[in-house]
Amino acid sequence: MKKFLNSTETLRAESLDGFAAAHADIVMLGNERKFVRRRVLKPGKVALISGGGSGHEPLHAGFVGLGMLDAACPGQVFTAPTPDQMAEAAEAVDTGAGVLFIVKNYEGDVMNFEMGREMSGRDVGTIITDDDVAVETSTYSTGRRGVAGTMIVEKIVGAAAEQGADLAAAAALGMRVNLATRSMGVALTSCTVPAAGRPTFAIGDDEIEVGVGIHGEPGRRREKLQGADALAHEMVGAILADFGADARGDVLLLVNGFGATPAMELYLMYHAARRVLHERGMTVARSLVGNYVTSLDMAGCSITVTRLDEEFARLWDAPVHTAGLRWGA
Repeated sequence: MKKFLNSTETLRAESLDGFAAAHADIVMLGNERKFVRRRVLKPGKVALISGGGSGHEPLHAGFVGLGMLDAACPGQVFTAPTPDQMAEAAEAVDTGAGVLFIVKNYEGDVMNFEMGREMSGRDVGTIITDDDVAVETSTYSTGRRGVAGTMIVEKIVGAAAEQGADLAAAAALGMRVNLATRSMGVALTSCTVPAAGRPTFAIGDDEIEVGVGIHGEPGRRREKLQGADALAHEMVGAILADFGADARGDVLLLVNGFGATPAMELYLMYHAARRVLHERGMTVARSLVGNYVTSLDMAGCSITVTRLDEEFARLWDAPVHTAGLRWGA
């Protein structure tokens, strides 16, 4: 294993220190690095808090700032943050309008965020994201996994909160965005957790994992490498089949890299996925391509499709200023 680190024990702390220093105009660290928060809070705004294991950057800390999250709680690599992190983050960023947790559907995350809610003693709503269509239950989840669609929820709900939506409206909006969003991923290689020092799973040079999770969890099957067009047809086809009769109209298309896939290949996959959607009578009205919800150094990508209405599109277009996403601000 070759990685830029001093020790596996200090990796998370040193990375967070670097992140906070590089983006000091946007964020600051909480006590004992338990959370990353907006440097300047907006009084009277619903506070959005998310989090999860480290290793998925820029999710979630990279989406703290104007138009998205007010705080993010980073756990150890691929490990849920602890309840005290969420409770302390809520205390730090609640300006009186309540707090909304956005939680990926993994058992540790769901349990710890719920305990954090109880510990906080505050008015806290919760959105559970479960956009992965690959499998119904996986290594860390009961029910579908929350993957790249989580950042779509964070962006759209973040814009609504910035514009003054109350807690009930923001929570209801987040649930609607989640229901309108589907994702599926394919891995070309495994990832290597620094503390383990070896790949999470073994895969042949000519093999891929179809439907992989963002921690390297198994997907639908292991098979020989196919061409990009064939993979895009399968991934988009699975998403549209899951939408059923709702697979129509304008959509947001996100092609998300897992950390080690070059931009050239991600744009190729976007081109392939866009063609499939067009063939199925759907219009790609909004697009995003890049590394947003990663899995350390895994090679591969996921495709996310969100069915857009006028409200979703307007909120997606609203200004955002974070380390990982920025436009109109």
